[in-house]
Amino acid sequence: MSENEKKIQGEIVPTLRQGIDILKMVLFKELKPHLEKRYPHLAQEESGRLTGAVINNLFGIKDMEMSVETFTRANQDLIDAEVTAFAENFDHLRIPLTDALRVQYLCDSHEGINSETILEKAEKVKILISERDVPLPGAFMSIVRSFGVAYKILEPLKKE
Repeated sequence: MSENEKKIQGEIVPTLRQGIDILKMVLFKELKPHLEKRYPHLAQEESGRLTGAVINNLFGIKDMEMSVETFTRANQDLIDAEVTAFAENFDHLRIPLTDALRVQYLCDSHEGINSETILEKAEKVKILISERDVPLPGAFMSIVRSFGVAYKILEPLKKE
């Protein structure tokens, strides 16, 4: 691999990971009000933690902060139930979530991390759209931009 190819790949992976993070923010914006309505007995901080825990679960993220880990352990059944119900409750987010999970898998693979179990889990709970092609980086970032602007996470591009 040439130096130029290494440089390009070195820039693409962090950019794609930023795109994944933007889609996680979209998920947070959708999921939090849903969980607040479903679990009105939870304090606002707890519903925020539950939302974060569900998203972390979807993406296979293990939070090392003790308070988050304790919350996750204490609420694992609730988190699993929300992950299982995600496809039914948020069918309109399956395309960007499928793309984000696949791009995360590709980024992880590039960095020597095997995250295949995350895709398998997403397929098992009917989140992953199996017949959907893996997006090219430009197409993925276009989806990220569209959702980011629609959810007011990103500013629209200025026309010159």
